[in-house]
Amino acid sequence: MKIAYVMDPLSQVNVFADTTFALMLGAQSRGHEVFYVRPESLEARGDEAFATIQPVELRQEPGNAVSFGEARHVSLDEVDAVWMRKDPPFDDTYLYEAMLLELAEERGTLVLNRPRGLRDANEKLYALHFSDHTPKTLVSSHAEAIKKFAEETGGRAVLKPLDGHGGSGIFVIGSEDRNLNAMIEVSTAGGTKRVMVQEYLPAARQGDKRVILLNGEPLGAILRVPLEQEHRSNIHVGGRVEKTTLSAKEREICEAVGPRLKQDGLYFVGLDLIGERLTEVNVTSPTGIQEMSRLDGIDGPDVVMRWIEDRLAT
Repeated sequence: MKIAYVMDPLSQVNVFADTTFALMLGAQSRGHEVFYVRPESLEARGDEAFATIQPVELRQEPGNAVSFGEARHVSLDEVDAVWMRKDPPFDDTYLYEAMLLELAEERGTLVLNRPRGLRDANEKLYALHFSDHTPKTLVSSHAEAIKKFAEETGGRAVLKPLDGHGGSGIFVIGSEDRNLNAMIEVSTAGGTKRVMVQEYLPAARQGDKRVILLNGEPLGAILRVPLEQEHRSNIHVGGRVEKTTLSAKEREICEAVGPRLKQDGLYFVGLDLIGERLTEVNVTSPTGIQEMSRLDGIDGPDVVMRWIEDRLAT
């Protein structure tokens, strides 16, 4: 098969951590043709989507990880599947790229994740569809409402931008913090932007679980533990990764979320769980498959590739 990957610069990835690189390597190892697509090359002519695709040969060797073939500008009708793996933020550019990929999907190309699902599923707000499993949550741009919520949830809360990613812009706020007003002003742009505010879960000090779901079913999980001086456990800000398993309650959360993900065409997703509560649903370019594979002793990218092969075959 021919599989194209829309992503940020391939030459800049960490070959031992990047999930997109691992998915590409998994496709290559199963004999498929792998292509790199620059997001800005996507365009449409009528109802047909086009892109510049560049064949690549991959190696898990830092400094010698990729060889590029000759780039061609082609109709996406020519490829069997397209992965949309461009990192957030989800801005106007990302929105238009998803719309262009929907044209390819309508003409028969498998697009992962489904463009309409990507457009509809804000990674913070999507979790609210499963509020029985989330922490207490407020979405607001009003400073007084945010401060009152923090007081009502024990004096501490977690404030997140709705369009953030990788832990950027996240604050743990306290009702007695002298910087509270300033943090709210910055985060809400003076009351003009909504933010998400969730009750602070003390279990965050022990880490958060990233659960990778494939077609609505758990593929595996990792535990990300924050540094002592950090509230965030994201790997790129220094969080360490440990082997973990899912509790009965966490499997219940996966069972609650899975059918909606399948319905929305969100095939490859990362759930974030803290203290057996769902905090985020990551759909744009969820990470963690390399760490999960090493810790669990499985080949996650190979499992994903086999699922794609089966889906295209049927």
